[in-house]
This record gives sequence, C-alpha cells and structure tokens, in this order.
Amino acid sequence: MGPTSGLAAVSAALLAMNRTLQVRDVLQTIVRSARELLDARYAALGLPDGNGGFAQFLVDGISDRQWKAIGPLPRQHGILAAMLHGAAPVRLTDVRKDPRFEGWPAAHPEMSDFLGMPIADGQEVLGALFLANKRCPPARRRTGDGCAFTAEDEQLLHLLAEHAAIALTNARLYERSRELTIADERARLAHELHDAVAQKLFSLRLTAQAAATLLDRDPERARSELRQVASLAAEAADELRSAVIELRPAALDEDGLIATLRAQTQVLDRAHPARVTFVCREARALPAGQEEALLRVAQEALHNALRHAAPRHVAVTLGRRGLRTVLRVADDGAGFDPAAVRAAGRHLGLVSMRDRAAAVGGTLTVESAPGQGTVIEMEVPGG
Repeated sequence: MGPTSGLAAVSAALLAMNRTLQVRDVLQTIVRSARELLDARYAALGLPDGNGGFAQFLVDGISDRQWKAIGPLPRQHGILAAMLHGAAPVRLTDVRKDPRFEGWPAAHPEMSDFLGMPIADGQEVLGALFLANKRCPPARRRTGDGCAFTAEDEQLLHLLAEHAAIALTNARLYERSRELTIADERARLAHELHDAVAQKLFSLRLTAQAAATLLDRDPERARSELRQVASLAAEAADELRSAVIELRPAALDEDGLIATLRAQTQVLDRAHPARVTFVCREARALPAGQEEALLRVAQEALHNALRHAAPRHVAVTLGRRGLRTVLRVADDGAGFDPAAVRAAGRHLGLVSMRDRAAAVGGTLTVESAPGQGTVIEMEVPGG
C-alpha cells in the first residue's frame, strides 16, 4: 500500500468511525476498518470487563454461523492478556509458534501471521484490536511466498487505534448522556411539581409569621393561625410524597418491564410537547435479558422519535402475537427513508437495536417514509 492510498484509507476509516455515536456501531466500524485498511482476512476487537474476560468481543471476516460455532467469548489469556496488560503492540509471523499461544476452539479458523494493537486513552487500556492472516498480493501468491504484517502496517494500525480511542470515548460519553436523558427529564418534571409545593411552603411561612406576631396580643387568633400552619404543613408533605412517588425511577429488576415502560413514558409525556402513551395488552413476564433488550430498544426508539421526528404522538404498545412478545413504538413524525439512511452510512441507532434484538433471539423491523412517521417493532419468543 503506497503513502497516498494508505492515507486515503486511513481518512476513510476515521470518517466512518465518526459517523455514528452508538458504542456498538463505533466498535463494529473500527474492527471492519482495521481489517480493510490492513488487508487482513480476520479482525477482532475486545473490550475487557475488568474480571479477566471481555465485556464485548466483535469480529469481522467470520460469518455469524462460524462465530456461533466457536462458542463463548474468549478469556484474557495468552497473547490477548499480554497485550491488554502490557499495553504494547504484538506483531508475529506465526502466532501458533509464540510461547504464549494457548490454542483455540475446534471451530476457530486457522491463523498464522498476527498483529495486535492496544486501544488506549492515556494510561487506560480501553481494548485491543487483533488482525490475522495478511492477504498476499497476486505476485506473492504465485511464488508461494508467505505474507506477514509489516512495520508500516503496525504504524497504520497504531494511528487507527489512537483515533479509535477518541471515537470510543466520545461514543461512551454520548451514550452516558443519553442514559441521563430520563434523569434530566425527571428533573424538569420535578421543577414543575416544585411549584405546587413551593406555594404551600410560602403560605405556611407567612401564616407562621402571622401567628408569631399575634401570640401575645391575640392568643386565640394565634392558635387559629397555628392550626392553619399544621394543615398547610400536612398538605405540603402530601405534595412532596406524591412527587417522590411519581419521580422515583422505575427499576427493571424490581418493577418489571411493564411498570418501567409505563413510568418512563409518563415522564416523557410530561417533559415533551408530543403526547407519549403506553398500552400493555396481555404481556407476560420474560427472562431478564429479553426484558432489558426490549426496554433499551424502546428507549432508543423513543429518543429518536422525540429528538428528531417532531411528532405529535408517540404510541408504545407491548403485547403478544402468537407465542411471541411484541414491542411496538409508532410515531406520526417526520419519518425517513431507511434505504437512504443506510446508503449515507448513518444508522439512527438501528444497528444497535437490531443487535439487541438478535442477541435475545428476537427480530426488529422498521417501517418509515418521509412525512409518514415511523413504526419500530421488536419481537422476542415467549411471553
């Protein structure tokens, strides 16, 4: 790869990484860009979980069927552990001959030349990129010479990893800010509810001041004012209790999916100009993983509708279709052309929603058109 083509490829990879702010989309873009940039057959990206394993491990160049056959996520051992703990790149002509090599599952593809690069933010190792089996140019394939990653490949991957750290950090901050959206909207609702309580407390203070001035010259009237103070205090306590109950975040593991969705849609309904409704039709409890996936997809779809589509109404329904549970989020907003969005390299969170659905054995469908609103449905088995 010459300097011009290398620079153009790096530029394309960086643009692709910064085109989305969904963490999983960013990770998938990084691993795909690395494989294409260095012309490798296989690529992977792992994010450590802090307990000797990987919180996420994405691959490129391996089919879904192959990946499922390989089995559970790898642990941090051998060369993978050395890279993450030592925070240094590893370039090998044959990974199988390295003393740190500890083998791989039976369904794992055979790999030889290997290049690994930590993704670091300062001293913190966020993850690592792994590339294997450098593709041979036609001339070298004809001669039978082996191929291996070069020092230039290592420099290019180092550059990509540096920008990947920035993109990953930004994506994590963005998702964290979105997780805080509900809290922010609850704060806005609290501000609205505060007015009623504040009025009660203001009246209570004035009445108490009046009672204090009347205590010596008109004890009977002072007692009457103090009774009013007690009444106002009780009313204020009731207002505060109602506010606390209404603002208490619904916890999925404690309250279940139905109660959590109902609470969050009520908050959004009060915090946005659009009407946000929730209807549950014969839904039943599901395994925790499925309920979490349904909740995250609902939050993503609601966020997209309320922030980007300017709808008048967003309707969330949870029900059953045969032996499956169905989540439906429909809005009457601006809508979009899904094909145009894909062609432009934008995802609007659709990739992460589909991944969440697929991870729990479900499916996700999207129907939308400019000016026609959007309908997102997720189905999972059971319920």
